[in-house]
Order: sequence, then C-alpha cells, then structure tokens
Amino acid sequence: MIVGIDMGGTNIDGVVIDDGKIINTIKRPTDRSDLLGTVWTTLKELLKDYDKAKIKRINLSTTICTNAIIEGKTSRVGMIIEPGPGMPYDFLACGEENLFVSGYIDHRGNIVRDLDLSEIKKGCEFFKEKDIQAFAVVSKFSTRNPEHERRIKEILEKVFINDKPPVITMGHTMSGKLNFPRRVYTSYLNSAVHKTFEEFAINIKNSMEKEGIYAPLFILKADGGTMNLDKAQEKPVETILSGPAASFMGISALLPTGEDAVLLDIGGTTTDIFFLADGVPLFEPLGIKIDKYKTLVRAIYTISMGLGGDSAINIENGNIKIGPKREGKPYALGGPKPTPTDAMIYLELMDDQILNYHQDGTNDIKKIKERAKKAMTLLGKEIDLEARDMARLILDKMADMIKNKVDNILEEINSKPVYTIKELLYGKKIEPKVINIIGGPAKVLASILEEKFNLPSHYPEKYEVANAVGAALARPTTEITLHADTSKRKLSVPELELYEKISSRFDLNQARDKALELVKESAKTAGATEYELDAEITEESSFNMVRGFYTTGKDIRVKAQIKPGLIHQIRSDKNDKS
Repeated sequence: MIVGIDMGGTNIDGVVIDDGKIINTIKRPTDRSDLLGTVWTTLKELLKDYDKAKIKRINLSTTICTNAIIEGKTSRVGMIIEPGPGMPYDFLACGEENLFVSGYIDHRGNIVRDLDLSEIKKGCEFFKEKDIQAFAVVSKFSTRNPEHERRIKEILEKVFINDKPPVITMGHTMSGKLNFPRRVYTSYLNSAVHKTFEEFAINIKNSMEKEGIYAPLFILKADGGTMNLDKAQEKPVETILSGPAASFMGISALLPTGEDAVLLDIGGTTTDIFFLADGVPLFEPLGIKIDKYKTLVRAIYTISMGLGGDSAINIENGNIKIGPKREGKPYALGGPKPTPTDAMIYLELMDDQILNYHQDGTNDIKKIKERAKKAMTLLGKEIDLEARDMARLILDKMADMIKNKVDNILEEINSKPVYTIKELLYGKKIEPKVINIIGGPAKVLASILEEKFNLPSHYPEKYEVANAVGAALARPTTEITLHADTSKRKLSVPELELYEKISSRFDLNQARDKALELVKESAKTAGATEYELDAEITEESSFNMVRGFYTTGKDIRVKAQIKPGLIHQIRSDKNDKS
C-alpha cells in the first residue's frame, strides 16, 4: 500500500492506493494553527481499518516551509557572503545580519585572493553575541571551488563549539547552476526554514512510531518528485510549493494526455494553473520565486491565482468581486461571507460534497441549503437579481476570471522560449487542445469552462482528492550538474560535494556516463528504488579552451536528472468524465 497526503490551504486530502487501485480517501479541513495535528489526525483516520505493516511508503505534500516564508515566521539568519570584485552587492543582504568578506575565487576555481580569517572570526563572534543560530555561507564561484565556504563553516563551528550546533548552509550544495544572487537567496531560505521543518519532521516521525507506522516517509518537492525525510531535513527549501506539485502529479495520474493542455486545480482558496507542451510539463528554467526571493529551486511552471470555491464575494460599484482572499468557511456552513461554494450548494450542484465541506458536526443539509439561498439573496439584492440568477452569474464570473488569466499567461509564455522538464523548445507555441480539471469545484465548473474555452474539459473520477493521488504516486527525483576542466584535470558535482581528479583526456562521452551514474546514486540516497531510476541528460556542452595558439583542454558541462514521474498509473474502469 502507498499513502498520499496533501495539505492544502482549505482542506487536507488523503488516499490509500493498493496495487494501482484507490481503496480509501479522506478530506478534512486544514487547521492552520496546528498543521502537524491536522496531518496526524487525518492519517490516523485514513488508516484505521488497514494493516499498517503493509504500508510501503507515505508521500506527503506540505505547506510548512511555504507558510513560514510567506508569513515571515522563519529563523534569524546570519549571512556570510564572499562577492568578489566586479559587482555591487548590497542587494544581496537578505539575512538578519550580513557579513561581506574579502577573498575571491574566479570562474575556473582559482583562488585569486585568500580569506582574511581575522574578519571572519570577528564577524562570527558578533553573530554569537546577537544569538543567531542559523547561517548561510556563499562564495561567488563556490561551485568551481568550495574551499572558502568550507573554511568559513569550520570557523563558525569552532566559535559555537560549546553551544548547540548551528544550522549552516553552504551555497555550493544548493545547486550546480551558476547564478550567484539566486544561490545567495536559496541558501538564505534553506537556513531560514530549517528549524521549522526539522521540528515538523521530528514530531511526525515520533507520532508515526507511537502508532506503529514504520513505513518510509517522503516529502514532495516543487519539481513534482519526492525525497525521503532525512534528505528533506538537509534541504527543506526544496519542499516549498510542494502543494502545486502534488496537483500537477494528480492530474497527470488521473488524466494523462500527450497534447498541449491547460491543467487546473481549483481549490478552496486558490486556482493553480499548469501547461503541457505535447504532454510534457513546462518548467521554470532557472528556479522558482517565493515571496520576494528568486531561487535555484527547480520547479514545474505554475501560476496561482486567488480564486477558489471559498473565496469571499463582494459587490463593488455594482460589479461582482470574487477573491482574492478567503475569509473563512462558506456562508452556508457558518462563514462570514458568501462564496462560490454557496452558489454551487444553492444550485444543488454539490449535494454529494456538502457533508465533506461541512465542519460544525451537524448533518442538517436543509439548514445548509437555506443559508446558501440566503447568501445568494443578500448578494442579489445589491444588483437587483433573483437568488438563482445571482448564483449562476457568480459561476459564470468565476469561469471568466480563469479564462482571462489563462489567456494572459499563454500570451506571455508564447512570447519567449518554452522550457519543459526535458528540453528547451525553440519556436514552440502552446496551443491547448484540452482542459483537465481537478479540485472540489471541478465537476461543477467543467461544463462552464468548456464553453468559455471552446475546448473539451475533463475531470477525473476522484477529482476531489486528486492532489493526494498525485502525492502518493510521485517518485523520487534529483538533478546534478557535472563540470569538468581537463586542463586542470578537475571534475566537480557541487550538489554532491564531489571534487576529484580526472585525466586530461576526459571527454564528453565519459562525462555523460559519469553524470548518469552519479545521478542514479544520488536518487538512491533520496529513497528511489531501482525501477524508479529513469535517468537522462538534459543539457550538455564541450568547448575547447585556447591559450595563445594552443588548445589547453576542454570545458565540459553535463546536467543529468532523474525525471519526475509516477510510480505507476491508476487502474480504473471510469477514469475521466466531461
């Protein structure tokens, strides 16, 4: 058995899958004040009738780190940054305290100017006085030579030798990509959320052991893959935006397609929008942006809009305004404001879901419907409409908002090169042939969106818990960047902290083989099994290095990945509806 848990902004969903069949599902409200408790009580209820010894793995998508960043509830971080010459660096000051140190390593990994150890020791003592316990150490070209980052880390550890070991992120371990500002911000965020995620990880591990659950726990990453809990504690920054990743994987599992497509997850709080190019997901070429920080965290391309079934509705200057905020439960369920869910309930389009949405413990469906009618009546009076017409207009407006957003995003996507998980597609224009939809309102909105887009719109059989299905079936992924400088006879893979000697005759073919071997080994440490090691080369280059009139060696770069994908497909006689 495989268990999938997806923690959304409104609800937490869970599924149990056995031999490709969904055998149990659950949907419960998310308690934002107690996320761990929400996960744990949902997991207990989901598994109460099953033999826990048969669980092979539990996959969890969590908002823990995303919420910490957006809500400003992160650890205070001391940044030690070696920017080198040639650029202003004040804009890199993202920590609680920021120490810019002298020293410089060039783009080939040569130490041009050594560290001033006295300024570093003085800075570390200052951090200790300020009671800072989390740090990020980033040198400009540390992916070519991490020596300065490692030495600074050693100094920090000596300063704090009699205290609790500090959290220290070294920039070269975050990614092999050459983008110094993004490396700084990624390293900062990794240390900033480390304590939050570590506490969550320890608590959920202890809770599982108390209940006799010893299955390995995996966390979803923004690229649609997973990593085991130990790996996630090392790089918690990679768990940000794992919710949208679960959405994408759920649509892929339940509504597979090889066409250009628009994928929608319409939840209670937001609508997440994805795109496929010939069935392959669009990807962020550099990394995602979270809050104000551009990172090197690789991710599926997604846009989230503040529009969901529980978005608050207001009338402003005679016009309907839906969202972007969710101000509580739907009015029909005791909330303060009318929502699209109220419109759906009043139009009797959600009778099979009312009890799932209901949160006060009673089962008075008649009372719920009466409150939904009242919500539509109150709104309708403001613009002189009957309640039923008001409800229909709300759903039409919601579909228009989604259509306009998708059109605007497509215009932007098609104005520049298209990046997918596999490659850069030159000259490709995304021309959707189908709309695939999941989330609570999917069944209701599918026919309306089909008319708006003039495209077939589908929703799967388990549309209301599709995110949890996606979480359950996501397999481990990883990416590495191999760089070889044959004139210096050095090979580096920063993500693995691997730096070794090579022959001067090392070539691109050997680099490919080495990269594939290493990325598979890396995936195994993240929890991948042998049959999940679908490795491929995504980028490669080899250039001659010339000095004077002579070729001195080759500069070789190879990027390899374990592709995001599904453990297996869902077996169902009725997989989609429209």
